[in-house]
Amino acid sequence: MSNEKRVTGAKGIALIKVFEGLSLSKYQDVVGKWTIGYGHLILPEESFAQPLNEAQAEALLRRDLSVSENAVNRYVLVALSQDQFDALVSFTFNLGSGNLKSSTLLKLLNERRYQEAADQFLRWDKAGGKQVAGLTRRRTAERALFLGQ
Repeated sequence: MSNEKRVTGAKGIALIKVFEGLSLSKYQDVVGKWTIGYGHLILPEESFAQPLNEAQAEALLRRDLSVSENAVNRYVLVALSQDQFDALVSFTFNLGSGNLKSSTLLKLLNERRYQEAADQFLRWDKAGGKQVAGLTRRRTAERALFLGQ
């Protein structure tokens, strides 16, 4: 693999936007964390006293995506199509780079077991030990993108 750093393509950004949704005003997510834009977790040193406009939300998303992109670029050791990269960035954006790094999905992928890795997306559909319909839909969409469907 080259040392080229990949970035999320249009399909990946569209998938993330659909599942994150857009809120121009801050709100508390399901676990009580303050959030704004396309799923941007507000850091302690940040203040969003005024609502965002769509351009600001887009800029925040691009900045946030770089963290997930860096994780995928760093931890995935095999060749990926753009769709596979985008699916993994969406997964990582939602679950965090630590979960990607320790996942069976990544282990299987780095062993070039692409189909088995794809099937692992579906295991990540729970919150608090309970299956969540929105996560099931997201993981199904990520898996389909990963498989080029």
